[in-house]
This record gives sequence, structure tokens and C-alpha cells, in this order.
Amino acid sequence: MSKLYKAVVNTADKFVPSQLRPLWEHAAGPKTIFFWAPAFKWALVLTSIDEFRRPLEKVSPTQSATLAATGLIWTRYCLVIKPINYALSLCNFSLGVANGVQFLRAYRYHSLKGGVGKKKVIFKY
Repeated sequence: MSKLYKAVVNTADKFVPSQLRPLWEHAAGPKTIFFWAPAFKWALVLTSIDEFRRPLEKVSPTQSATLAATGLIWTRYCLVIKPINYALSLCNFSLGVANGVQFLRAYRYHSLKGGVGKKKVIFKY
């Protein structure tokens, strides 16, 4: 797989305009995983935002809390690694905020219904 990726990058390298060359050659640019990780992780953020359309009885507070914690923990990590990856940090922060809000909404709904803390809630998908 690495040989294929290098062949694609070397081929694309010939077509990159001089104005975009600094971005292309950057330590967190498209030639590295530092670029592609946030590019694909935004799909998870968009899915989390789309979850706001689901009825709250079908939203899992546990899943939302877990994704919120994951997003916020990895936000910190993105600011510690070298090179600092601001794009991935923003993506993880967005994931944490979106799921944090969703967790609060779902937890409030389930606790008002008597499902969280009083008896085991079974989530249906």
C-alpha cells in the first residue's frame, strides 16, 4: 500500500501549482496522515450533528458521552504532537462539543422519563 500511495503522491506532485506548493510540502500537508485523518474524521462530526434529527428516545447517552470524551481528549493530544495538527484538533473539538450537547439532551430526556439512574434503559436502533 505504501508503494501505491507514494506513486500517487509522486504523480500528483507534478501537477501542484506553485501557489499551493507550501501547503503541499507542509509537515501536516496532504502528503501525510496529519492531513488525511481530519479530512476523513469530519464525516464522524457530520454524522454526530445529523444525530440531532433523531428522536431522543433512540439516542444513547452512553454513546454520546463516550464520543464527547474521545473528541475532547484527542483535542488535547493534537496540540501536543509534533507537528501540531490544528485541523485535527478542530475536528476533535467539534466532535466533543456536538456529542456533549447531544449527551445532555439525551440524558435530560431519559432522566425525565425515569430511565437513567432508576432502571436500566434499553436503547433501540
